[in-house]
Amino acid sequence: MTNKRLTKQFYIIVDIFLFTLSSALILLGIAGSFLPVLPGPLTSWLGLLLIHQHSGVPTNNSFLWITFGVALTFFLLDFIIPALGTKKFGGSKFGVYGASIGLVIGLLFLGPLGIIAGPFFGAYTGELLQDSNRKKAFKAALGALVGFLGGAFLKFSIALIYLYFFSAIIWNYLL
Repeated sequence: MTNKRLTKQFYIIVDIFLFTLSSALILLGIAGSFLPVLPGPLTSWLGLLLIHQHSGVPTNNSFLWITFGVALTFFLLDFIIPALGTKKFGGSKFGVYGASIGLVIGLLFLGPLGIIAGPFFGAYTGELLQDSNRKKAFKAALGALVGFLGGAFLKFSIALIYLYFFSAIIWNYLL
């Protein structure tokens, strides 16, 4: 085989790898909208970044910087929104921590239902550990749930927009 042919085969393999990895990152970003261990929009953005490294896709630096800025903003807001929801409804840091722990435990034991039930019961339990007032704990738990769902909805929306961008790139340049 000639050196030129090996080089061409290498680039084909790299392009297939980039396409596969970027597709996986886009899908993981959508899942990361609800899972606290994955930064959803940033993961989706990495998928956009990688697909722009594909030899058939022209690099658009302005697009990449703008989408990165949006992803980073929503990543940072993800730390603020649940806390704001909990505090708005009269909760404390115990409620915020309880909501995060409850989400993980809820997902492990209740599956998709745990996404809703976990933060609520976690925040409720966290508030009860600090103060035995059940009415206040319930209100704070409701705030944690509203904050979590609001943040998840925003992250999910961004991840879906990035999926749309990814699909448009594939459609326009690779099909």
